[in-house]
Amino acid sequence: MTSRLYYDDSLLLEFEATVTGVREHEGRTALVLDRTAFYPTSGGQPFDTGTLGGVRVVDVVDDEATGEVLHVVDGALEAGRAVHGAIDRDRRLDHMQQHTGQHVLSAAFETLYGARTVSFHLGAETATIDLDREVGPEAVAAAERRANEVIWDDRPVTVRYVSDAEAAALPLRKESKRTGTLRIVEIPDCDLSACGGTHVSRTGVIGVIAITGTERFKGGLRVTFVCGGRALGHMRRLRTAVAESVKRISVHPDELPAAIGRLQDENKQLRQTIRAQQEKLAASEAETLRAAAEPIGTARMVVAHVPGWDAGGLKLLASALAAGGGVAAALTGDGTPTPVIIVRSDDLACDAGAVLRAVTERLGGKGGGRPSLAQGAVNVPSDEARQALQDALRAALA
Repeated sequence: MTSRLYYDDSLLLEFEATVTGVREHEGRTALVLDRTAFYPTSGGQPFDTGTLGGVRVVDVVDDEATGEVLHVVDGALEAGRAVHGAIDRDRRLDHMQQHTGQHVLSAAFETLYGARTVSFHLGAETATIDLDREVGPEAVAAAERRANEVIWDDRPVTVRYVSDAEAAALPLRKESKRTGTLRIVEIPDCDLSACGGTHVSRTGVIGVIAITGTERFKGGLRVTFVCGGRALGHMRRLRTAVAESVKRISVHPDELPAAIGRLQDENKQLRQTIRAQQEKLAASEAETLRAAAEPIGTARMVVAHVPGWDAGGLKLLASALAAGGGVAAALTGDGTPTPVIIVRSDDLACDAGAVLRAVTERLGGKGGGRPSLAQGAVNVPSDEARQALQDALRAALA
């Protein structure tokens, strides 16, 4: 078994070890050491990166079957060699801030509202906890405030070891399913948990906890948050976004929500006006297209590109064409990919959906619909699409 130095000292960034074995992990070289400070992916926390004997460590895996820690490297080292290990400081600090922050935030939700954390995930940009029940926005804000008060108190974060029997008598935030010796992480008057992850030595090192969003999830609440350096990065990105927005809209930052609301209202009114004008224009345009239609038996076929018309406008025009009876039409509009509408009058038997499928299979694209009306898009310009539409529609009418 590999001796895991990070259990006793999460701040240890350099160490000496001996390569005791060379393995293969998913087609890559993996080293086994007699001792390591590299944390393997476990408990929702990702692995450390760094170097071993000058080669890069790109993954660290916990082999629970053997108790070995596999250090996946981008080079080769032989068994028996003494190596110097170095952990990437920034990544380790980031993980310690997020993981310890999770302990503090989870404890705040449980203490204040009895909302228990059922899972934790530490991603590349944000971290999440899943609560076993929903709580409202005011409760989320209160838990965030309580968690930050613990940070500002700069409380110690300590580690100790107990037997599973001793752990059963402790007021752990979450019951541990592990047996044998358990590693207990404690933050005074805040949290007491069995945990094998890396943590800061004092809560002040977390810096700050900022909740960036919540969503309902499996009957509970998923809380997304950032701590420390991630919180600073999030604030910088938010500052840039706000600065660009106020520059474009020419309002004070506090006025952004109201300004966006006004723009949305204006946009809605503009869309309504455009639709009304398109409805009027559609009747006139339909008459022009119907007059130039190609006779095929008792039907008339229209295949045309209508510049300046989006998918919604094309649908209005198609409906106007079909309303006159005896018409099957394929219309394309502006856009990438090219929007396509296929329609036929109720007195015709051809299948618009089948026509669209034939065209998308030939040209690439997607869409669907009913026998009387199908809508989609193709992956070629409109001038290239017209011939394929004409062929498919003529075959359907034949």
